[in-house]
Amino acid sequence: MDYSLRPLGDHALVIEAGPSIDHATHVKVRSIFSAIERADLSWITDIVPAFTTVTLHYDPTNLDDPGQLPYETAMNRIHMILSSTPLETDKEPRTIEIPVCYGGDFGPDLESVAEWNALTPEKVIELHSASPYLIHMIGFSPGFPYLGGMPEEIATPRRKEPRLKVPRGSVGIAGSQTGIYPLESPGGWQLIGRTPVALFDTEACPPGLLQAGDRLRFKPITAAEYKEMEANR
Repeated sequence: MDYSLRPLGDHALVIEAGPSIDHATHVKVRSIFSAIERADLSWITDIVPAFTTVTLHYDPTNLDDPGQLPYETAMNRIHMILSSTPLETDKEPRTIEIPVCYGGDFGPDLESVAEWNALTPEKVIELHSASPYLIHMIGFSPGFPYLGGMPEEIATPRRKEPRLKVPRGSVGIAGSQTGIYPLESPGGWQLIGRTPVALFDTEACPPGLLQAGDRLRFKPITAAEYKEMEANR
């Protein structure tokens, strides 16, 4: 398996799995992450998978190897693990359906997205909910999924002025990406809808509903269905 490895300061390493955001690179990221997680190395404090990289945070005081700097020792040990790591075979991923009420108060930027792409709002909804998305990574805020596979026909730049408060569950578009805000936060994505499903719950185990490698499909619902689901949550 091809990869590159470089230090990130004196407490972290970055493993580059590939040059582009695509399915093949995602499989490599997942394979690297799984191999290092299985190794259960006491000197690693965190493993962070992303679009094309896996970042390893480590404790240099646990890497006592005479004649070598800690990052050299860390890199050598990671090379030993990855040199015998095969690519994971494609297993059937979880597919999670996320209901979304598009437009209106739930998606105040739907009309803008439609206008930018010379489409009707109905066509934007159709395209956005047509196919499943691959969850490449979780980041930005707890439980926020970065999704791959959005149709280019609805790609839209971020808002010129970000909102100070984006409601929890808002579904947005930024450039050629789409995602869901699990928590209320500032944000500059174009909001096209909202889901009543809780993506992050500190009382749940695990707290995040979604994981990297899952497939996600959006299902359009009415405002009445949204309110009923929210009441029963």
